[in-house]
Amino acid sequence: MKETDNGLRPFFADLHVHIGRSDGGQPVKISASRDLTFRSIAHEASERKGIQLIGVIDCHSPAVQADIDRCLESGEMEEAEGGGIRYRDTVILPGAEMEVREPGGGPFHLLGFLPDMRAMKEWTAWMAPRQKNVMLSSQRLRATARELQEELLARGGVLVPAHVFTPHRGLLGCSADRLADRLDPDGIAAVELGLSADSDMADRLSEMERYPFLTNSDAHSTGMIGRECNEMLMAGPTFREWVKALRGEDGRRILANYGLHPLLGKYHTTYCAECRKAVGSGSDEEVAEVCPSCGSRKLIRGVSGRIEMLADRGEPMHPEFRAPYRPQVPLSFFPGVGRVLRDRLLEEVGTEMEVLHRASRERIAATAGERIASAIVAAREGRATFTPGSGGKYGKLSESF
Repeated sequence: MKETDNGLRPFFADLHVHIGRSDGGQPVKISASRDLTFRSIAHEASERKGIQLIGVIDCHSPAVQADIDRCLESGEMEEAEGGGIRYRDTVILPGAEMEVREPGGGPFHLLGFLPDMRAMKEWTAWMAPRQKNVMLSSQRLRATARELQEELLARGGVLVPAHVFTPHRGLLGCSADRLADRLDPDGIAAVELGLSADSDMADRLSEMERYPFLTNSDAHSTGMIGRECNEMLMAGPTFREWVKALRGEDGRRILANYGLHPLLGKYHTTYCAECRKAVGSGSDEEVAEVCPSCGSRKLIRGVSGRIEMLADRGEPMHPEFRAPYRPQVPLSFFPGVGRVLRDRLLEEVGTEMEVLHRASRERIAATAGERIASAIVAAREGRATFTPGSGGKYGKLSESF
């Protein structure tokens, strides 16, 4: 899409990327790749992925803040007018992922974004006495979700419930039946769907109709950056413009949610930990209290089943502002596309967003061959088939293209 008459144009945004280590080797997100540093994320997003707005949600860590300060002092990066940190063609939004647990439910994650590093350092100072180790990612806060929300908004921040339906650390997946049970509904800027849900699933809950949806990668390695992303119409990739897009102000808006196909998500269907297999894909099996095969109650409730339990609509009802959900299959999910071929595609065809959504079959085939080019185009056009993910294992793309 070209620039519009009012100076707006589309940008790709992935607002949930973790840092594995600081430049000095300090652990930040234990489960993330040590190659994920603030600098490497910026480079991957700008040069290889084609992501112009990236949310790094471990910027609360003092070790990460020291890395950011060095990037700013050296001139390699600069604070963007309108909020964020600019690196070449990409702007990084400083964010933090926080864990809360309240009586009657399991622990859940919230994402907080702030416009600049001054505000982020103030946020770190608020969190530090309320956490066991503020150096690490996703640490539990000794505070309620509403207290966290109030403090964040008072600092000009934006609050987004993370991977909201997942059985592990999703607010609606394991903690409560309604967002309003934990948060002030008026102080929620958007809802992150998570890898196992799409807009049709989420819009079966009437509570969701007031919120824009975000599809973010929750990347724990550089290769996963952009596996889910959003296309946003803005004047530029900055914190201020992003907030306007979430609110639908001044022509800014979300153009599309590019989400991992829900069947590929790790928790799409319910899983029996005793049988070690999915319990089925029908609505009755998804909401069963015991495994239909062995009778065990050791079930990991899939996102599909959880939404079936919470839904107050038989069919989705999309609000007028709802962006289309476009299922996306990242390059790493295609059989036959390993690191070497992926690097060739990125070098010869373009960024991953270009390969997945815009490049012609002929351009892709010239590098990857007809079989893989056909698979990428089939996924782009919604003609791919999948084996659903369950119990912490990703789904799989069929090899019959």
